[in-house]
Amino acid sequence: MDYLPIFINIRQRKCIVIGGGAVAARKISLLRKAGADVHVISPVLCDELALLAEKGVITHLAREFQNDDLDDCALVIAATDDRAVNENISQLANARNLPVNVVDNPDLCSFIMPSIIDRSPVQIAVSTGGASPVLARMIRTRLEGLIPASYGRLGALVEGFRDKVKAAFPNVEMRRTFWENILGGSVAELVFAGHDEEAKQKLDELLEQESANPQQSGEVYLVGAGPGDPDLLTFRALRLMQQADVVVYDRLVSPAIMDKVRRDAEIVYVGKARDKHTMQQENINQLLVRLAKEGKRVLRLKGGDPFIFGRGGEEIELLAANNVPFQIVPGITAANGCASYAGIPLTHRDYAQSCVFVTGHLKDGSVDLNWDALAHPNQTVVFYMGLHGAPTLCREMIAHGLPDTTPVALVEQGTTPQQRVITATLGTLESVIASEDIKPPTLIIVGEVVGLHDKLKWLEEHHQDHADSVFAYKDN
Repeated sequence: MDYLPIFINIRQRKCIVIGGGAVAARKISLLRKAGADVHVISPVLCDELALLAEKGVITHLAREFQNDDLDDCALVIAATDDRAVNENISQLANARNLPVNVVDNPDLCSFIMPSIIDRSPVQIAVSTGGASPVLARMIRTRLEGLIPASYGRLGALVEGFRDKVKAAFPNVEMRRTFWENILGGSVAELVFAGHDEEAKQKLDELLEQESANPQQSGEVYLVGAGPGDPDLLTFRALRLMQQADVVVYDRLVSPAIMDKVRRDAEIVYVGKARDKHTMQQENINQLLVRLAKEGKRVLRLKGGDPFIFGRGGEEIELLAANNVPFQIVPGITAANGCASYAGIPLTHRDYAQSCVFVTGHLKDGSVDLNWDALAHPNQTVVFYMGLHGAPTLCREMIAHGLPDTTPVALVEQGTTPQQRVITATLGTLESVIASEDIKPPTLIIVGEVVGLHDKLKWLEEHHQDHADSVFAYKDN
């Protein structure tokens, strides 16, 4: 994040604009909307500003800028066409720790004027950090159509009830839950339909009902976060991520996905790697029960899908036994996500008519699997957590009938910007893992469909489908 997005209260505070042209006029219009006491320093003014000065709406100093003009002001905007003057203003303002914006010169700015969607008291600011004001305006235009003016009326209604709600509920969590129910329910719908007075009456009724018997019921959301790319999250997952009070998350949940959880939620890391558990599974199960019984909404966030090698079944068993309400949100499991991003179809009429997902090690750490069932032609086998047991995997698959030339793919950190796809065979896999320094999380895909990777791979180092992602492929 190059800039911290903030909203500054400049109502009735002195703000200086140096420059009197059309660009300055646009900035002054925004300052006036925010209630600023605007002082404009310029030998001449454009017609629009001259009219404002004549009406006494702005204060005009008809001269060049002087250093002491910055005395007692709250904010500075330089809108001249003289680079040297703009640089001097920027240096002086920064020396005084004054917020300064130099129009069309991001390198001289301490703050940037965003594109604004105004639904007062709701305001949305869009910025590209000065990289592309045109792009910011395009995004603003799209948002304008998605956010109706009624959101402003809804915000005003909420503002009028803030003190009442604060007095009615004893803690922040209860107030937050109340407002989430209001803003996602019938009161909001009445405002959107134009029935503001009816919405106010309904809000009064609900406040009286819920404050008479304030209770906070806990719940657990068991959510699959997918294999790493946040674009693969479901809408429901995103909604629950934004309303949880506590987030209990695993090692395989990517930082990009964690960025989407509610900012003020309590975060609890319970990640597990091989032979290194931050918290034992039994303790995680008990933690979920305890937090929910404290009245908290708990997001149990797991990489992939919680019911495919995610121990989700173990966790909800204890929740159910303790009468704790829970929801389950499936996620894209690693096999689907990583294979798709690697351009490897898990089934194909010509190569594989079945697909099997297998855990690479059992609870005791062994790799004792049904090799007769796995070593079949025309079948794709996907091994989760299989790096440690790869030598056993290769030996047993070959011993039970698959040729040592059977294609194998390693998908390391699949669907993330660090994804690597490395191909080998059952005969060469062990040496490839050693030479390529493969690290978990890595998925192992065995089967003839791997041979389609070269033809079907759709992400290249020079081809970015995500603006901030680079996917590198390496084939052996």
